Amino acid sequence: MARMRNLFVWVLLIAGMGKTTAQRLPDHVYMPEIRTPRLFQQNNQQSMALITLNSSDLLELHFDDMSGVPKNYYYTFVLCNADWTPADVSPFDYIRGFPQNRLSQYRASTVTASRYVHYQALLPDRNCMPSKSGNYLLKVYLDADTSKLAFTKRMLVVDNRASVGAQVQQPFDNEILRTHQKIQVAVNTQQLNILSPQQTKLVILQNNRWDDAIRDIQPTFIRGKMMEYNAEQDCIFPAGKEYRWADLQSFRFLSDRMDRVDKAREPVDVYLKPDLERNNLRYLFFRDRNGWDEINTTESLNPWWQTDYAYVHFTFAPANRQPFAGRSVYLLGSFTGNQIGDTSRMVYDAARGLYTKTILLKQGYYSYAYVTKSDKHPEEKADPALTEGNYWETENEYTVLFYYRSFSSRHDELVGIRSVNSRNERQNF
Repeated sequence: MARMRNLFVWVLLIAGMGKTTAQRLPDHVYMPEIRTPRLFQQNNQQSMALITLNSSDLLELHFDDMSGVPKNYYYTFVLCNADWTPADVSPFDYIRGFPQNRLSQYRASTVTASRYVHYQALLPDRNCMPSKSGNYLLKVYLDADTSKLAFTKRMLVVDNRASVGAQVQQPFDNEILRTHQKIQVAVNTQQLNILSPQQTKLVILQNNRWDDAIRDIQPTFIRGKMMEYNAEQDCIFPAGKEYRWADLQSFRFLSDRMDRVDKAREPVDVYLKPDLERNNLRYLFFRDRNGWDEINTTESLNPWWQTDYAYVHFTFAPANRQPFAGRSVYLLGSFTGNQIGDTSRMVYDAARGLYTKTILLKQGYYSYAYVTKSDKHPEEKADPALTEGNYWETENEYTVLFYYRSFSSRHDELVGIRSVNSRNERQNF
């Protein structure tokens, strides 16, 4: 009977997945009552959701349900290719154990004005282990019904079979020499049976941003088992500037970036000081968090269920209080999912000559930046040139992902990864 019951669960899950193929956007929240979904390496909020295949690595999952009523949330993993499209692989082949598990650890908020239920878990559970390397989409949903999708998060499982080397350089082009950063990559594929470069894919991220990831580039040179990516126009990113910050660990005491707190309603309204354009200012280095957040508070013991929420009002003041013609302004950081869309698009207030955005945020420390993007050319990548400025000296974190697909495989395996810092590992020309 137990075996038949488990088989029935598998059938229901696979059928449900077929109904929700449209609901597979990574790092997307589908239910409005879900707030602050976080997935990171254990005890490190400022880290990618990355584990090594067949290791003891663990990830922490946290999120809040603002309805304040406990519910039955479940989760599963979906194997994806390098471009985050679902892989043509049965869950039987990439999940070791049960295909779905219930999130049983939750707690109602205490000593807070905002009422919510906090859920957390350590993943992967021993009863639901990924058995292949690659990109995974974590899906959290209600009542064991995948059509009731709450949110998704990206997760990476690496099987280190390729050695990746990377270095940050100044571009060769004099026009962008002082404003951009170039990543030079070399991959040792000694342990892989590569017969064609088409079996491999290289993806480079800047500050954990997938919206402007560089992908679909071919190696410039192949020397035996060494693949080098060093073409003059490849792997180049706008350097940007150090991220702005907002210390919201307390709503009673104003930090340096807070202007005022309006307690007329719950959650309270927190108004930040207006942010000005920085593209004409000289570069000044200071330690930032490259878009990462940290849920924390100075007023209680546990930051996960003893922290409050507030409506945080962001304001960006363009030069001469005039809007950017033909371009939209976006607020980027982990709290907006680092995504270009409605969750991060700012609204221009013509009466005040300001761009504004209000977001419900939990107490913590937030880092963010402003970027613009063309309204007429959606394929164009977002750029901080008009809002923050681009400076070669800027400290950025780059992550290089190397994927491989054997001729007998049906998905892209993640076989190498390397992170480099632009201040620590760079070369001047």
